[in-house]
Amino acid sequence: MTTIKSTSEIRQGFLEFFTKKGHQTVSSGSLVPDNDPTLLFTNAGMNQFKDTFLGTEQRAYTRATSSQRCVRAGGKHNDLDNVGYTARHHTFFEMLGNFSFGDYFKEEAISFAWEYLTDVLKIPKEKLLVTVYESDDEAFSLWANKIGVPEDRIIRIGDKSPEKKFESDNFWSMGDTGPCGPCSEIFYDHGEHIWGGPPGTPEEDGDRFIEIWNLVFMQFNRHADGTMENLPKPSVDTGMGLERISAIMQNGHSNYDIDIFQGLIKKVAEVTGATDLEDKSLRVVADHIRSCGFLIADGVMPSNEGRGYVLRRIIRRAVRHGHKLGAKEVFFYKIYEELIKQMGEAYPELLQQRLFVEKILRLEEEQFGKTLERGLQILDIALDDLEGSVVPGDVVFKLYDTYGFPADLTADIARERELTIDQDGFDSAMAEQRARAQQANNFGKDYNDVLKIDGKTEFIGYETLEASATVTNLIKEGAFVDTLVEGDTAQVVLSQTPFYAESGGQTGDAGILKLSNGIFTVTDTKKSGDAFLHIGYLSSGSLTINDKVQAQVEADRRKAIALHHSATHLLHAALRKTLGEHVTQKGSLCDAEKLRFDFSHFEALSIGTLNQVTHLVNKAIRDNFEVVTKLMDIEEAKTTGAMALFGEKYDEMVRVVQMGDFSVELCGGTHTKRTGDMGLLIIISEAGIAAGVRRIEASVGAAAEDALYALREQFSKACDLVKGDSFNIGEKIIHTLDRNKALEKELATIKAKIASEKGSNLTGNAIEINGIKVVIANIEGVDPKSLRDSVDEMKNKLQSGIVVLATAVGDDKVSLIAGVTKDLTKKVKAGELVNLVAGPVGGKGGGRPDMAMAGGNNPSALDEALALVEPWLATKL
Repeated sequence: MTTIKSTSEIRQGFLEFFTKKGHQTVSSGSLVPDNDPTLLFTNAGMNQFKDTFLGTEQRAYTRATSSQRCVRAGGKHNDLDNVGYTARHHTFFEMLGNFSFGDYFKEEAISFAWEYLTDVLKIPKEKLLVTVYESDDEAFSLWANKIGVPEDRIIRIGDKSPEKKFESDNFWSMGDTGPCGPCSEIFYDHGEHIWGGPPGTPEEDGDRFIEIWNLVFMQFNRHADGTMENLPKPSVDTGMGLERISAIMQNGHSNYDIDIFQGLIKKVAEVTGATDLEDKSLRVVADHIRSCGFLIADGVMPSNEGRGYVLRRIIRRAVRHGHKLGAKEVFFYKIYEELIKQMGEAYPELLQQRLFVEKILRLEEEQFGKTLERGLQILDIALDDLEGSVVPGDVVFKLYDTYGFPADLTADIARERELTIDQDGFDSAMAEQRARAQQANNFGKDYNDVLKIDGKTEFIGYETLEASATVTNLIKEGAFVDTLVEGDTAQVVLSQTPFYAESGGQTGDAGILKLSNGIFTVTDTKKSGDAFLHIGYLSSGSLTINDKVQAQVEADRRKAIALHHSATHLLHAALRKTLGEHVTQKGSLCDAEKLRFDFSHFEALSIGTLNQVTHLVNKAIRDNFEVVTKLMDIEEAKTTGAMALFGEKYDEMVRVVQMGDFSVELCGGTHTKRTGDMGLLIIISEAGIAAGVRRIEASVGAAAEDALYALREQFSKACDLVKGDSFNIGEKIIHTLDRNKALEKELATIKAKIASEKGSNLTGNAIEINGIKVVIANIEGVDPKSLRDSVDEMKNKLQSGIVVLATAVGDDKVSLIAGVTKDLTKKVKAGELVNLVAGPVGGKGGGRPDMAMAGGNNPSALDEALALVEPWLATKL
């Protein structure tokens, strides 16, 4: 067997092999699936071709090959806790694949795979065995008679049970309905010295026989009633794990033995000070830097929900394992440079985004340090309130799920206090979370219920705003119809159209379709596969399939939208020139009134920086560059330096939009003729919308003029309010604010004095419950801060006692506070007491055992709530 030294050679060699077999090489799609809410992350090579397999998207080729980056760390595919401890589990991996969209089928797919493995990689044939679906005689025959694999090395795999028809490791489906078919898997035999048995045997989970390639033959359409219909154009979807095949070719057994991981593992050891290179934590961190680095480069930001939550979990797990290795300071971001070294040639965006990615990783790790402190505080409170010696599973899960506090750390702290954790309860809560995630990850629709629009709408809107066209489809209330009558709301599909359909952040066009006997008013335009949907209502007349119409785009609206779209290109370029090349677009929206531009950056922009950006854009506008668009091959376009935007899916032929030497981007939107047409750009606002993502809203042209008028009006009102003018308004505002602060301080002093006096009077009227002094009172006209000061003062005066105070804040809010002197907290917890009172007033609270606060929204129930205190305390004291 020929040993190939690098993973990069294997990746490149695979793509070259299939290119020579007539396949179009397609770049890896983003880890954030394009327009697919059913997937958390791209988790297979076929994801970017899903619409092509479904028949809702047509491509210029029928054969494709790719090396797709994938993440499996959430939802249906979630092996996060196994990563680092097994030979082949990863959060991030690359999937090599070749695909046929109605072109070749089983014979060619099997022949290609065998030729690549045995002729190109020179893997000994006796080291390979294959599986087929039990009833797939065609595949069995091809392997045995055409390829020559001995029949005893071809294993038929059936359904998992008689009741679960077509549920098998060798039968694949896109969902509960839709395209599906048998598959054939190729396994590599690592040898008798490794434990494990062939697929289909009780020992199949061992590591001796490893699946390296899966060939899926999509030949059926499964209906909701279970019937299987032959597809008119059977297709092929294959996938081979790059890490697995690299391990074989580099004479390793574990994926972590390959060159990429060995480089990363050594770097992890270097930055953490670890000396044992066999420590499993090294693998965890090495794996996690790949998923974290690529996810952030693809626009995912750490957060508390969705994709951002999974990213945050992975980062925190890596940091936790780094601490176990001995890291004493922030370290995770330092490994990213080794990731660039190992994978930057194949994925240049890693280097382009270096400053941004490292900044986000460092900030997230620093934040996690603070989170650990917060988690420890909450755990301390939970343990103080604990009855018995077992920490409840829901408490362990809340710390883990809400605060990112590792369960094993909770167990360590509990052990130090001679306690244990409820592992079963924690596991149950985790199982419920996984079930929720899996439900959110399923394809929820019946493939056969989805409207499939045949044909393609030709877009001619770059050249004209008016054209004649033929009606090809009419859709009303989700169903195809033949005719529309006056008043119907519907979607009209045309043979060709000048209407731009919403995409790339540009809103869809509006206008009219002139009929022979009336008007269809178009309010929006969207895409469905390759068809354009003209959304609107029939104002007058009737409309029938095959009717001729005159499509007219609303010209002034299109022009205003195009101006704002062109302005996003200038703004993007100006931000990169001012802030650095880590700035990339993370989303946009362009309509007739404004543009909204989201971009990667880790801090707010100062007024000076905003002025500099605005100046650069407006200079480019004054330079009146011609806006030049060219259609070219995507690889050729990239050599021109044209930027590809995050989240966009490009065809192999792309439009390159250039504005002088200032901006070059790939873009399918509509644009103005010259930059000078924009007139002026004015930035309306700049703010953060997520960790590491900023948003600018701006206007150009007539909309910018309107924005200036609105700002002038607001400025004039501000001057009038502080009795200032254009020259002294800043000083006037500062003076007013200083005066307000002084008055607020004076008012707070008066309120505190009033509260203190009321508190002094109340302690004199304290009641006794089983020998303990207790104050229960509703104090009017006191703010929550003064209420807290009063409790502190009253506890000092009582020396030993309990205080419960309440005050109504306005007509719909209640503030509550409970204080317990230290000597009584073993008997009475302030948190339990304040929540007793909070319940009837519609609130909830918490705090320390000696001081807790709560709020509510039902002041009318306050007296009833306070009446609960005395009898409750009588049972505790």
